[in-house]
Amino acid sequence: MATSYKTQLLHHAYDRAAHNGSTAVPLYQTTAFDFGTSDHAADLFNLAAPGYIYTRLNNPTSDILEQRLAVLEGGIGSVVTSCGMSAISTTLLTLLRSGDHIVASSSLYGGTYNLLSVTLPRLGITTSFVDPDDFEAFEAAIQDNTRVVYAETLGNPKLDFVDLERLSQIAHRHHLPFVVDNTTTPGVCRPIEYGADLVIHSLSKYVCGNGSTLAGAVVDAGHFDWASGKFPEFTTPSPGYHGLIYSEAFGPAAFIAKLRVEGLRDLGGALSPFNSLQLIQGLETLDIRYERVSRSALEIARWLEGHPQVEWVNYPGLESSAYHDRCQQYIRGGFGGLLTFGTKGGYETAKKFSDSTKIFSIVANLGDSKSLLIHPASTTHRQLSAEQQLSAGVTPSLVRLSIGLEEVEDLKADLDQALRQSAS
Repeated sequence: MATSYKTQLLHHAYDRAAHNGSTAVPLYQTTAFDFGTSDHAADLFNLAAPGYIYTRLNNPTSDILEQRLAVLEGGIGSVVTSCGMSAISTTLLTLLRSGDHIVASSSLYGGTYNLLSVTLPRLGITTSFVDPDDFEAFEAAIQDNTRVVYAETLGNPKLDFVDLERLSQIAHRHHLPFVVDNTTTPGVCRPIEYGADLVIHSLSKYVCGNGSTLAGAVVDAGHFDWASGKFPEFTTPSPGYHGLIYSEAFGPAAFIAKLRVEGLRDLGGALSPFNSLQLIQGLETLDIRYERVSRSALEIARWLEGHPQVEWVNYPGLESSAYHDRCQQYIRGGFGGLLTFGTKGGYETAKKFSDSTKIFSIVANLGDSKSLLIHPASTTHRQLSAEQQLSAGVTPSLVRLSIGLEEVEDLKADLDQALRQSAS
């Protein structure tokens, strides 16, 4: 019987009869698995047979989470990692070698920007950051050694929604994979439907839903041609697996297989099975939580637009947003819980406002069931220059709110008293 992906998030890839009738997915809290025979062990290590070897590579609990995440995004498979940054770094290091180049949106989470601008260049991998709405400049930035086009669906904290179809077309004209971080719009936007080849998540955010669990994921669309000539690691014998050729052995799943058996094996960014179990439970309520925070965020954004201490408000659900129409094209089911606004008075006023809230916590996270805020210029993006901050959409007065599940009138009252204190 065909079911929607929302229903599959509660049932997919789990057979109760195989687990003594347990209605909840069991926790396989183990590091290793009994191979039974030496021959079976050899087949597993040669990638000639499916099965479990060691939890750094795969685990039955994590396997169910991975299959459900693939359903969430409409991909052929996924791999979970220890955190969102691990998902990004493992993906890029699986794809790239010294001398390669990335073209990325300039509007990125601060940790991602730092990885691309500071850490990867030490390994000989460079990045050109470009305004993703300047399509001509974006394409012009592609060089002969470019191997990845990278963007966030909804830039954090700029909240600029990228044109997924246009950027995927640019990437594919040059036979490059389009990698999209979809952390802020899980389920309501499915980038694979618009040309994304790989989708990355920080599962610590909306998928977890309560701020308790670090995790990341990579989902493979399964339609990129890794035999295009730009990625010889997929088409030539692998010295790490006795001459195995990934594109021949795994076909459309060549990347996600390589990410697991080389990326996790060698870089070690594995996810704890206990964390996988918590995220399986988070997926079960993702849809209703996201709908609730989206509704509250829109109401708060409209209220902030009329507040005397607020200079501007940015929320994709507002008709005043430059990205409202584009979001309606790509999003189905709410605009999310993230919004930004600027306080009158600038940098110090924004910090004073942040210090004055009672319900909102100053936290470097988002997507929690509890409402959070942060002042990016003094925290997540403080390592960037003033020019880089502006390129990422971070102004001195910008405050980012992550709306939770509290009563919306209580949140308004807290924001109001904090705004009034910051102006005194």
